[in-house]
Amino acid sequence: MSPETPLLSRLRTVLPDHADVLHTDPETLAAHSRDAAPFSEAGTPAAVAFPRTAEHVQQIMRTAYELGVPVVPQGARTGLAGAANAVDGCVVLNTARMDRILEIDPANRLVRCEPGVVTKDLNDAVAEHGLSYPPDPASWETCTIGGNIATGAGGICCVKYGVTADYVLGLDVVLPDGRRMRTGRDTVKGVAGYDLTRLLIGSEGTLAVTVGATLGLRPVRPPALSLLAQFPTLVQAGEAVAAITAAGHVPSALELLDGATSQAVADHGHPLLEPGAAATLIVESDSAEPHRDLAAMTLLCKSAGAQHVVTAATAEESRRIIEARRLVTPALGAFAATLGGKPTAFIEDVAVPRSELAKFIGTIEEIARRHRLRIFTLGHAGDGNLHPTVVFDESDADEFRRAQLAYDDIMAAGLALGGTTTGEHGIGTLKREWLARELDPVSLDLQRGIKRLFDPENLLNPGKVVEA
Repeated sequence: MSPETPLLSRLRTVLPDHADVLHTDPETLAAHSRDAAPFSEAGTPAAVAFPRTAEHVQQIMRTAYELGVPVVPQGARTGLAGAANAVDGCVVLNTARMDRILEIDPANRLVRCEPGVVTKDLNDAVAEHGLSYPPDPASWETCTIGGNIATGAGGICCVKYGVTADYVLGLDVVLPDGRRMRTGRDTVKGVAGYDLTRLLIGSEGTLAVTVGATLGLRPVRPPALSLLAQFPTLVQAGEAVAAITAAGHVPSALELLDGATSQAVADHGHPLLEPGAAATLIVESDSAEPHRDLAAMTLLCKSAGAQHVVTAATAEESRRIIEARRLVTPALGAFAATLGGKPTAFIEDVAVPRSELAKFIGTIEEIARRHRLRIFTLGHAGDGNLHPTVVFDESDADEFRRAQLAYDDIMAAGLALGGTTTGEHGIGTLKREWLARELDPVSLDLQRGIKRLFDPENLLNPGKVVEA
């Protein structure tokens, strides 16, 4: 789009510091055309805007609305569903530069911040006041609060501490036509009116653009200890998860690696994982008596059939155990590098009832054999949210086709077991058709109606989540 278009002319007029905010060079347009999701289409934006204030956002939204130009909100682009992908001719509105922590209120255990604050940076800042912000997505060192709110992000510790939605008390948002609205409350309790805050969390930038958030905090988490248990069968690992839950334990992490993932981490050099296991559980406790909790959970793992168990007695030993979980990404990267061509790791996100975990993982392994692919399954066993990761050569057309078929088969298998097509990554463009299969017709119709109510012209992140 040329610099003389009405859109760019108007934006330069309403944005006094437009040279800093508005970018149209090809490199910036290309770099901000998509998030981290494969298999998802992306268009070419007309411009990328980097607002620094809520007023900037209002001016951009109002101008685009009046001219009928779509706007695609965007944060750190770590999303895995295509929700931040550009559409042709849109304005990409990237809020990463709105990165101020506005207020930390220890007395009321809350923090106010802008959407571009990095999740880990927020937690580090409140830790100086003896507080914590528990949600910890895998990308927490780079992802932003605005993106976490847009996708309803989770994380490793959510089995005990909950997900992003459990900590958002209120939002400051800009609607598609440029109007600004505040939702929620600062109080511990509050049920006045419809819960618009919860409605906006997880809406993936299709209803409004977040320009500020009020988040609840907790005391700093106590020191944690961990255990690692490896099992000869998936069923035994599933039985151990069920036993830990049934006994009333509330671990701060309960992670599962299937056989392929366990082997990859072992091959990558982690000293605590033995090769040949069908599954590995990594369990963490930050209770008042973690040694006692770990001892009890160790016995439950052994009773379920664990053949190799390592229980930490110190913080350093615990760190080494948790490192096995954090090594998954580099281990899969090392495996992908052996493929040649254009290796791609596609991280999926499906949640099933905890009682169906072992069966679901077994089905995924069968899908991998049927399509002649390597699929590595890991995830949050404590809440049934798994991340099957298909590693394939994207430059091989047949392998690419088989990876897409495997993706569909995994989605179908999760739904057949009473699960959901996304536990924490969102719908975006990637799972739009699967959302239509998961929801009943009345629910889908109401969701489309909500989209039309907020965005009657279908200009805000169009084509994402539901078709208006």
